[in-house]
Amino acid sequence: MGIKRGIIQARGLGDILIALPIAKHYHDQGDEIHWPVCEEFYTSLRDSVPWVTWYSIPTDDRGRFFIDEPVRIFAEQGIDLDQALYLYHYLNTQPQMTDPELFNILKFDQYKYQVSGVPFRLKWTLSSCIVRDPLRETALRDRLKLTDRYAVVHQTGSTFKTAVDLTWLDPAVQVINVEDHQTDSVWDWIGVLEGAEAVVCVDSVIANMVDQLCITGPDLYWMRRSPWDLTPVMGSHWTVVPTSLPIAEPKRVDPAVEAKRLMDRMAELNRPQPRVDAPAPRREASGVTSHVPFQAKGAIPTSFMSAVKNGGASGNAPLGQPAPKNAATGLLASLGR
Repeated sequence: MGIKRGIIQARGLGDILIALPIAKHYHDQGDEIHWPVCEEFYTSLRDSVPWVTWYSIPTDDRGRFFIDEPVRIFAEQGIDLDQALYLYHYLNTQPQMTDPELFNILKFDQYKYQVSGVPFRLKWTLSSCIVRDPLRETALRDRLKLTDRYAVVHQTGSTFKTAVDLTWLDPAVQVINVEDHQTDSVWDWIGVLEGAEAVVCVDSVIANMVDQLCITGPDLYWMRRSPWDLTPVMGSHWTVVPTSLPIAEPKRVDPAVEAKRLMDRMAELNRPQPRVDAPAPRREASGVTSHVPFQAKGAIPTSFMSAVKNGGASGNAPLGQPAPKNAATGLLASLGR
């Protein structure tokens, strides 16, 4: 008998695609999957992945979509927060939620599968997770007015854009640039990608989709956008297109150290301040009485504070120690109250 299981991975679309086989693994075991995602991704997922109950949440500038909104929805739906799968590799606002040992030895996509208890090889079973729409795929092909020979080029991600010289492509090949306005569902591109002579992708959702669907008909060209640890493990053979991005090792962080620093700061701000008594009112010559204003105590009115007050956000583990395997439990339980 399955359970209601929440997924915490609201963005980006490439990360959601990477995580879909994780959710499918638990769905196939009988779990009912509930997954809040940022509103701009909702239409790409609602119809093509009908076995998930999707929720559209605002992509607000205060970052509530990362954890607060999913937890609120789970509470409304009666979903046990202890069973939620927290799939973020690392959030600098929630470092205590990251396993520091795994963080330093795994790529970000490997990390998602490891903390979920799902074999990493299932990442390349994306085709079993989706329902294709041949009519929509054909409609997009017709709108693009494809010739017999064409290449698909995707140089813009959700937070990244590049402009690589593509003069090395055969000039006789029609170039089709992937753009948001062409369709509101990323899955409509599958048929176009399968029929392409070449696919040239920046490391983003289209590259993830081609790789996870094991589309190997076209020649595949891939452009890096991130340091090594934020680059996914690729299963198909891709030719790496040189870029001007530096290859130097990025500065590493220790999630345990960052979590202790954050919680120490929270504790300091939440510590009761010494009492300051207002002086007795004094009579002015004019007969007007004045008072010293009340001194406000320092505090951070955030949901994270409830976790700190209840023994730490990492399941009551000592500050600075590695979080337990389900690092989400302590924080999610606090936020869910």
